[in-house]
Amino acid sequence: MDDLLSLARCRLCPRLCGVDRLTGAAGYCGAGAQVRVALATLHPWEEPCLAGTKGAGTVFFSHCSLGCVFCQNAEISGRGSGIAIDEARLAAIFLEQQQRGAATLDLVTPTHYAPQILRALAAARGNGLALPVVWNSGGYERAEVIGRISAAVDVFLPDLKYVDEDSARRYSGAADYFRHAAGALRAMVQAKGAPRFDASGIMTSGVLVRHLVLPGRRHESMRLLDWLWGEFGESVHLSLMNQYTPLYRAREFPEINRPLTTFEYRSVVDHALSLGIRRCYIQEGRTASKDFVPVFDGRGVI
Repeated sequence: MDDLLSLARCRLCPRLCGVDRLTGAAGYCGAGAQVRVALATLHPWEEPCLAGTKGAGTVFFSHCSLGCVFCQNAEISGRGSGIAIDEARLAAIFLEQQQRGAATLDLVTPTHYAPQILRALAAARGNGLALPVVWNSGGYERAEVIGRISAAVDVFLPDLKYVDEDSARRYSGAADYFRHAAGALRAMVQAKGAPRFDASGIMTSGVLVRHLVLPGRRHESMRLLDWLWGEFGESVHLSLMNQYTPLYRAREFPEINRPLTTFEYRSVVDHALSLGIRRCYIQEGRTASKDFVPVFDGRGVI
């Protein structure tokens, strides 16, 4: 594994903390040398092109380099709940997801474990893994790292959370979020090109961008869509989400300590349509609920 993907002076994410994780020290993200996984299961609530009929084969990794104040997975992203496993067990989990009938292998918040995941993927593929591999991340990525891992990934599934520096600083502690997310998206599209699907509608290659509309931030969402459409057009698929739920530390930020209104979400959807965006998933009904948050009880890990 080359220096870019080394844990010895970790620079996997834009934080560039440089910690020697091989000594057992934790990086900014909270992760050390050993992979921690909180849940491995079939997840029916991913986008239809990833979930198919039985669900996406999600593998939820512990820790995260962002620390969003409204994170619905804070139990594992912020507090680090999960089970430490070796790379052989990780490769076995990937194969078990295929055996369960998963439509895709959905790696959730994987970047801080990129070197271990790449080795586990190689081992699993040597033993018959054939699922499309989905890199499901918060979007806060280094373009150089995306370029290095792209050969092992079929579908990139990044969030695009913010376009404004103030929002990114206030809610994720990453004022440089958009600059890095934009560069990473360009690298993803360059690597994968336009989305491709198999005969059953499962996405086999490409980029699917998620955007969660935040309360009180609909105009920022519209500016984000303006940029995304102007930059990539139909080269990316889009998923506009209305499922914001004020969890974790949201109560400390009064302006986002409430559900999203139907008007706010609908106005963003209408803006997307007015731009000409058609490759877009939208959510209908009541999706803002704690009931959609997975139970991170270690199922499928050991």
